[in-house]
Amino acid sequence: MTDDPLVLSDDPRRELAEFLRARRTRLLPQDVGLEPGPRRRVTGLRREELALLAGVSPDYYQRMEQGRDVRPSEQVLDALARALNFSAEESRHLHSLAAAARTPPARGPRDRAPEEVPPTTLRLLRTMTTPTMVVGRFLDILAWNPLAGVLLGDFTRLPQAERNLLMLLLHPEADQECPDRAATVAELIGMLRAQIAADPGHPRGVALVGELAVRSDEFATLWARHDVEAVTRGRMRVNHPMVGELNLDWDAYPVPGAPGPVLITYTAEAGGPDEERLRLLATLLDASDTTSAVTPQP
Repeated sequence: MTDDPLVLSDDPRRELAEFLRARRTRLLPQDVGLEPGPRRRVTGLRREELALLAGVSPDYYQRMEQGRDVRPSEQVLDALARALNFSAEESRHLHSLAAAARTPPARGPRDRAPEEVPPTTLRLLRTMTTPTMVVGRFLDILAWNPLAGVLLGDFTRLPQAERNLLMLLLHPEADQECPDRAATVAELIGMLRAQIAADPGHPRGVALVGELAVRSDEFATLWARHDVEAVTRGRMRVNHPMVGELNLDWDAYPVPGAPGPVLITYTAEAGGPDEERLRLLATLLDASDTTSAVTPQP
């Protein structure tokens, strides 16, 4: 079992161990009412301190952080979540990791069907008058309408494997186009972490994390934090070369069928300057580029 947090494994016990270790080392003793004490040699809480706060034996907790074959009860997981001051989303993630760790590993390679966009969803895309796209579970852009293509820097010309929201925002020039890029990247990495945990051996997830870690120190640092997010709406600010600054709200809706892909649509407040600029952007589109596109991922 490797200790490199950027090397994905299909052993969910390792993901559970790394999640606990990463969150323990980020929590200071004073955050949970403990005295720091002199000559502290570790960052964050000691294992013994967390075990005491959660009411479990230090040996049992140590085996959890070592990725050994332990099967914590729901009560133990809840106690650890409280001791670590977890949010509701982090607590759900912890329970999900533990459930996966309790499941015997599947024998042989798993049959993973490619993500597909239903024909009815493609039909819907063609009717949308605001920027809209379908994003897969690993943040790959599977389908889009023309306005979404031009809004995000004409990503449609990129190779299929690079049509990914994180890859677009980790680009060196993305700060100029997206002033709130850093916060959005952190949010997306948290969303990706949750999806990876649900299927740690998925070939696309493994390849994406490996490539982003090599390309971007920012990604590597944030990925090692083990943050998780379940975001369904937000706000995006774009400095667009054709119409200037756009402040748009986005919402994500699950696509009917297999879990994973979501429909993301960007809208502007009615009657405001952003709606006017978005309408102007639509009129500037090349008249020949009027069809949406779909790119299934392996």
